[in-house]
Amino acid sequence: MKIIILGAGVVGVTSAWYLNAQGHDVTVIDRQPAPALETSFANAGQVSPGYSSPWAAPGLPWQAMTWMLHPRHSPLVIRKRLDLAMLRWLRQLLKNCNAQSYALNKARMLRVAEYSRDCLDALREETGMTYDDRQQGLIQLFRTDQQISKSQRDMRLLAESGIPHQLLGVDDILDQEPGLRHAAHLLKGGLFLPNDQSGDAHIFTQRLARMAEAKGVRFLYNTTIKGLDATAGTVVSVRTSAGHLSADAYVMALGSYSARLLRPLGLHLPIYPVKGYSLTLPLTDESHAPVSTVNDAFYKVSITRLGNRIRVGGTAELTGYNLKLSPDRRETLELSFSELYGGGDLSAATYWTGLRPCTPDGTPIIGPATPFGNLWLNTGHGTLGWTMACGSGRLIADMIDGRKTDIPALDLALTRYG
Repeated sequence: MKIIILGAGVVGVTSAWYLNAQGHDVTVIDRQPAPALETSFANAGQVSPGYSSPWAAPGLPWQAMTWMLHPRHSPLVIRKRLDLAMLRWLRQLLKNCNAQSYALNKARMLRVAEYSRDCLDALREETGMTYDDRQQGLIQLFRTDQQISKSQRDMRLLAESGIPHQLLGVDDILDQEPGLRHAAHLLKGGLFLPNDQSGDAHIFTQRLARMAEAKGVRFLYNTTIKGLDATAGTVVSVRTSAGHLSADAYVMALGSYSARLLRPLGLHLPIYPVKGYSLTLPLTDESHAPVSTVNDAFYKVSITRLGNRIRVGGTAELTGYNLKLSPDRRETLELSFSELYGGGDLSAATYWTGLRPCTPDGTPIIGPATPFGNLWLNTGHGTLGWTMACGSGRLIADMIDGRKTDIPALDLALTRYG
């Protein structure tokens, strides 16, 4: 079957890899000159199934109001603008802010993320690929007793899903992350997730794309996707800057831009771009640097070791498709890193932003784009595109082939929204 994949980020490239492995003729289209140059370029670097949680949680509305009253280092910023799409998305998000929806959504996310981590392990073994990767777990750092108390709910759900985890005291944290010793007075405890990993999604995607190309996948870079032409429930072509391109099936993997492209077809994806930021800085002091990866629960910031670099990522900003770099968001990233570690040169840091394609329930949309019989969706992964990429790619390949998927997947489709 001839298949066109729209988007050459980590989700699009992994989709291409698995579809090619199953014998399909695959073409990937992207407006950038190379793969993984947008949201997959400088994300937090965490492959974190155990940390997979929906933002829509009990207590979020009250917490968000508190953050907005003290916006300087708030994990969430909502820029004032008239944006009906944002208001609709927020309304759906609030509907999921209850215990029942949270448990359902988190269990679903954990299922996809755990499967994806296993697919990544198998792919790494198959190809021998490296990408500044480490398989040494993740620690969520708690600075208050209240944060530890709130983590009990997540630990119950982790236990129900059979995911190894451990609540650590400060001494145990320092045994695994000795670079935190000078910040021990700030810590109350931590949640250790031993099966989580880290790595550079950009390096991974570029190397996998080269391997896929060597196996026959075609990549059309510098090619702008303008729209889809459809008739009678079938997509007939993609309109691009290189002309009309046709295939037997199409996979939408354009992240935050998926909703924009499908709206003219009458498909309304509940995906909104949530802006995230990162700093990438050179390692300068091994004794004040992470061994693996940690999450600062206070600022909602992640700090990850990537070879001789450190990636500091986080914050969430609702401001549409605006890619302007905000100085106040950089301050928050620098503050978290300086308080906890400090073993990197912030003056030499590269500051970056990207648009996370977030759904209101936190779960990606993977499956058929009903009513179009040859259009498939692999999008809406939010902050977990890197975590869920390999599993999502494998799932969409099996779905297109009509194979039984390795994990339950019917509840991942767009139809779950009614």
